[in-house]
Amino acid sequence: MTNPPPIDWLRAAGSLLLVLALLGALLWMLKRLKAMQEKNSGPRQMELMETLSVGVRQKIALVRVGTRQVLVGMTPGQFTALASWETPVGAIADAAPGTPAQERRS
Repeated sequence: MTNPPPIDWLRAAGSLLLVLALLGALLWMLKRLKAMQEKNSGPRQMELMETLSVGVRQKIALVRVGTRQVLVGMTPGQFTALASWETPVGAIADAAPGTPAQERRS
């Protein structure tokens, strides 16, 4: 009977390290690419300011689009605009990001 050749552990470990290094480099490159795309796209025109869960699969969201705020009802199969109003430009500049305009005025 012939014995199978011994496994070359050094070669297997080296191959595994090479694959992990390539995966890490790819993830780093994708992260940098995403950051460059966000930087080059300019300021965001739409921002999710706040969400509130009102049921198991229902939410209400406050979305800012430019200088307008829209209150949106969301279910798994539908989005419905509930209310909409203009946001004063000063209120956007004065507040911290993610703070709704009504809370800022209080």
